[in-house]
Amino acid sequence: MKIRLVNNGIFTPIESINDTLIPPSNGFYWIDADVDDLIVLQPLFGLHDLAVEDCLTEEEQRPKLEIYENQYFLVINSIRFDDEEIFLRALNIFLGRHYLITVTRQRINELRSVKPILWEQEVDSSDRFLYHLVDIVVDNYISVGDRIEARIESLEEDILMHTKKSHLTEIIGLRSEILWLKKVLGPQRELIATLNKKDLRLIDNELQKYFGDIHENAVKIYETFETYRDLMGNLREAYQSSLANRANEIMRVFTALTTIFMPLTFITGIYGMNFDYIPGMHYSFGSVVLIGCMAVIGIGMFYFFRKKDWL
Repeated sequence: MKIRLVNNGIFTPIESINDTLIPPSNGFYWIDADVDDLIVLQPLFGLHDLAVEDCLTEEEQRPKLEIYENQYFLVINSIRFDDEEIFLRALNIFLGRHYLITVTRQRINELRSVKPILWEQEVDSSDRFLYHLVDIVVDNYISVGDRIEARIESLEEDILMHTKKSHLTEIIGLRSEILWLKKVLGPQRELIATLNKKDLRLIDNELQKYFGDIHENAVKIYETFETYRDLMGNLREAYQSSLANRANEIMRVFTALTTIFMPLTFITGIYGMNFDYIPGMHYSFGSVVLIGCMAVIGIGMFYFFRKKDWL
């Protein structure tokens, strides 16, 4: 657990958790904790049992805002994409008048990214910290969306150039990830709308208006992932169409080769019959002439098919 006094964007480490119980003359306390630290934090700050239970559960939490007497409890999902799988990590936040507690199970990059912004913006209140933190989380969704779009374009190009069976697995996997993520984005969008519109006494009225801009970005992201879902459907159709075209191409080659060998098979069939007299059978160079004729027929048909673009 790390405890810091944040005043005008300047971080001052605090040694004792008991010092955070008294509001500072300037700034606020940021307590960055693990789930195990809730044993200490719950009695000190009066954290609600249901909120603590949500932090401790290992199941995925739906983004939400719970309003208690002296504090708010928020659950926001951080996102990470490693080109193969999308990961969501719950960021639990307790917002008080003079403190902000973040509780996580894994390392979340947004908590590190927000530090220079707090210093640059000279943040000195917990609600402004919350605003910048939510803004970074939403911006990361935009960044991940751009990477997913690039992955879709790359996959589409690979399918059109060199269709493989593994492409179908990638399409199904990526589409499932997008559908799953889209279900999460709906509640998160509603959460940000609540921060923008609902009367929240722990968040400054002027600051609440800025949450409206974040909400617009959240709506755009939701619509973008809706588009990605449709693109994945088109990508699957392109894969099936590419397979069908490839099968047609192979069948066209086989048909052309079969057609070329049909007259050659007919000729060899005739000369394989047990008749006493077959033209050219008893000539000295009869076999050479026959093979030459077969070669001319085969090569002639081959070039004819090439000229017609059938082969």
